[in-house]
Amino acid sequence: MKRIALVTDAWHPQINGVVTTLGHTVKNLQHLGFRVETFTPSRFRSIPCPSYPEIRLALAGRRQLAKPLLAFAPHAVHIATEGPLGWAARAVCGDYRFPFTSSYHTRFPEYLRLRWPIPLQVSYRLLRRFHRRAMRTMVATAALQSELDRRGFGETVLWSRGVDTALFKPTAKGLPGEPRPILISVGRVAVEKNIEAFLQLDIPGTKYVVGDGPARAELSRAYPDVRFTGYRTGPDLAALIAAADLFVFPSRTDTFGVVMLEAMAAGVPVAAYPVDGPLASVVNGVNGWLDEDLRHAALQALQVAPESCRQYALRHSWEVCSRQFLAHLALQESPLGPDRRPVAVTVS
Repeated sequence: MKRIALVTDAWHPQINGVVTTLGHTVKNLQHLGFRVETFTPSRFRSIPCPSYPEIRLALAGRRQLAKPLLAFAPHAVHIATEGPLGWAARAVCGDYRFPFTSSYHTRFPEYLRLRWPIPLQVSYRLLRRFHRRAMRTMVATAALQSELDRRGFGETVLWSRGVDTALFKPTAKGLPGEPRPILISVGRVAVEKNIEAFLQLDIPGTKYVVGDGPARAELSRAYPDVRFTGYRTGPDLAALIAAADLFVFPSRTDTFGVVMLEAMAAGVPVAAYPVDGPLASVVNGVNGWLDEDLRHAALQALQVAPESCRQYALRHSWEVCSRQFLAHLALQESPLGPDRRPVAVTVS
């Protein structure tokens, strides 16, 4: 049985698109007959991430990671994130001249710039250095692939996203006592998600924000008529999304947005800006509407048939995505195990 090591700084109990994608990928790879082991912050001492205390950062370098990684003896190593564990795994693979793949999920340079005055070229230089060591870097959309190619990230390949259409499915619209239309937005409540663009929409009805984050307390005080539910998961989340008339995705920085596919699977059209993530999955008049005027996009999307949204989502399964991931892995005949000897002391 081939063994696959997945190294990620983003994992449960975090709730986001990266964790959702990796979780479904692990399950599908196991179903296909592979043994998959995750190397996450829960296995090491960790500290809260600055400005995101719910996210833990592992206090683990190459030595701390090398021992359990070598003991697992993987035939492939995939590094999903550029955090402390990602850099440690990159170093271990470099020490043993073992090829690895990586993936680019999050626009960290843009996120950092929203909080601190760090030039984009500085952040991208660091990320470029990280990913150029990978045999391949997996990305969710063709637009993002083209951008990273222009930035010199090395070889990039497409790794699409899926949706659980058995969990997310249409049900009756509306919520008891709430004026319609029901408008919903799901995601981390933070500055980079541009939530206020949704909250400021001048549209009759009821707005729901599902999720949590550093901006929730401030925004819930500023918009007392909006329902802030906190995190919802599983059937509870699926039922709340399905009850909505419209899903609004205000982010301008997401590389994809799995929650949009979840909304479509529930028969809920999506309104968003015409930027990389939504451009990859929203087709005007088919499953939502894209426009630089978010209010116009919302009003147009409300006219889209729920059945059309559902039909689009049915074409995107996690099994297809996982097989795509598997095809891109750097599977080796000889595993990275304790019998190997390091051939380098440092990795640039």
